[in-house]
Amino acid sequence: MKFEDYRFVPEIKKSILEMGFKRPTDIQYKAITPILKGEDVLAVAQTGTGKTAAFAIPVLQLLATTPRVENAIRALVLAPTRELAIQIEKVFCDIAKYTHLKTLCVVGGIEQNSQVAVLESGVDVLIATPGRMFDLIYQKHISITKVKILVLDEADKMLEMGFINDIRDVKKFLPKEHQTLFFSATISLTIKDLAYSLVRKAIRIQVSPQNTVSKNVEHSVAKILMDDKRFFLEKIVKEHPESKILVFVRTKVRAERVKKALERVNINSVTLHGDKDQNERNAALKIFTAGTVKVLVTTDVSARGIDIKNVEFVVNYDVPDLDENYVHRVGRTGRGDKKGWAVTFCSPEEEVLLASVEKYLGGPIPIIEMGAGEYEETKLFSEDVNNDWKTLMKSIAKEEEKVYKPKKVQFKKKK
Repeated sequence: MKFEDYRFVPEIKKSILEMGFKRPTDIQYKAITPILKGEDVLAVAQTGTGKTAAFAIPVLQLLATTPRVENAIRALVLAPTRELAIQIEKVFCDIAKYTHLKTLCVVGGIEQNSQVAVLESGVDVLIATPGRMFDLIYQKHISITKVKILVLDEADKMLEMGFINDIRDVKKFLPKEHQTLFFSATISLTIKDLAYSLVRKAIRIQVSPQNTVSKNVEHSVAKILMDDKRFFLEKIVKEHPESKILVFVRTKVRAERVKKALERVNINSVTLHGDKDQNERNAALKIFTAGTVKVLVTTDVSARGIDIKNVEFVVNYDVPDLDENYVHRVGRTGRGDKKGWAVTFCSPEEEVLLASVEKYLGGPIPIIEMGAGEYEETKLFSEDVNNDWKTLMKSIAKEEEKVYKPKKVQFKKKK
């Protein structure tokens, strides 16, 4: 079936064809029809399968074909992170651009007055992170009492981030009769219990085996000492100068340290983590997306929701603490029909974490065989080592000059 075969309003059909959508992906094909019928949906699909469009297209179709209520939010989409919320907003705006429907994204880290001004003029679709949304509700800038469709995207991440009470509380503000769409990249017993407590006789959709990653991604593990990881990252970047490379680290401090290590070997990179304000985050994503800078170093804040085209490499500089984060990290590459590579650097102290990830995936990740000679050669030819060696030699030369330089003898003239 093709998108042109669906009975969408002409404005939506025009925009999705302009976006290059010809045939629906599996999740889109299975989700669009029940959503249009008003069914509650519980959908499990890995990242990169087109699940945002799977709910955005039918939600906008429903809104475009039902009477508009003045100054009423009719669809609410909740997302766990600012980046994901902004990404969802873009998809909604692209699909709705020829319609009369208005969309707004409200997230923390941005001054709220501009958001309030748009709210006062009325919006049909509100996309939000839970914290900022409840702030605006309690300040009486938002009313969701007329919402007809609730979308919970990346629900497992919201659960992980401690938003479970917020998810339950939002139901208290909604009208009794509303449609709930529950989307998640992974499924667990806790998520399943939460989902079935929120939906009514939901249509269950699962388009991929449990906890799997894209078949378009080639996975590998390199056994590397913790202090040597920077040399191997340098090698990957310099061997693939035209490739976009997304580097995941465990902490914000690690992100900045890796950036400085790359600077020492003349590699430009940008960082993205929780200490960055929204403007800094947007700027980093903009230059990485444009390809101005080829390397983005980030924490797991970007493991979901960042849909950047043509990311060829994901480097797990640190093995993730949470098994499911491996799935979300490597889901940033190999999207659609593109090929991607995921390389994990594993130090001896991370072996336990790696074993847990492999158990979660259901099998071992192939190891990059590397002899002692190749390992040492990578370190030896690093510019970081060379620069340190040059600095050391200059320092030694100066010391030698101080020690061995003969003093000038001053002869006194005889009177």
